[in-house]
Amino acid sequence: MTRPAAILFDVNETLSDMAPMADRFAEVGAAPGAAKLWFAALLRDGFALTAAGENPAFADVGASVLRGLLRGEELDRGLDAAVQHIMDGMSALELHPDVVPGIGALKAGGFRLATLSNGSTALADKLFSNAGVRDDVEQLLSVTDAPAWKPDARAYRYAAGQLGVDVSELLLVAVHPWDIHGASSAGAQTAWINRSGGAYPDHFRPADHTVRALPELAEVLV
Repeated sequence: MTRPAAILFDVNETLSDMAPMADRFAEVGAAPGAAKLWFAALLRDGFALTAAGENPAFADVGASVLRGLLRGEELDRGLDAAVQHIMDGMSALELHPDVVPGIGALKAGGFRLATLSNGSTALADKLFSNAGVRDDVEQLLSVTDAPAWKPDARAYRYAAGQLGVDVSELLLVAVHPWDIHGASSAGAQTAWINRSGGAYPDHFRPADHTVRALPELAEVLV
């Protein structure tokens, strides 16, 4: 492999710590464990719509899935208010503790940094701005402006075009094996962050690099 010309980060879960979303569910009277079910169902439905040739808005799919998940629950407020409270939690998330030092190390190594999210760029902008590292990230990209959601190859090619590099010169960083598989299938280099110590699924293409925390990636690449 050659040194990547740019490093592309997934945002949701890869950079943002989504654990507090469980509290949002509890605060409206729903089971905290439903947070993971909701996010998995959101991705499932977004992928299905992408496969059908559509490019849905992440927030719209998220709210719709959430409305169906909460319907029939004994909530402490109206359904619409509960959905809004939980969705608002996405913009209140913070970065994982390893992200800021990892970005600093990669920036110091001379790498161009960007994001590509199935969600909005506004969430990424707030995450980085609140952490004081917004200026270290060159571009915040979203599939909203691309032909399709990740892991469709067109999403990664879109990012490469925006950065002015060949897709083979990109390195995608993600915690999701499906994202790693998609980027690899499109011709990009990949790095899997395995913070949990779990096993990588055999049915997906393996990552080129596997690290436990983002600063380790800088050590590997530099």
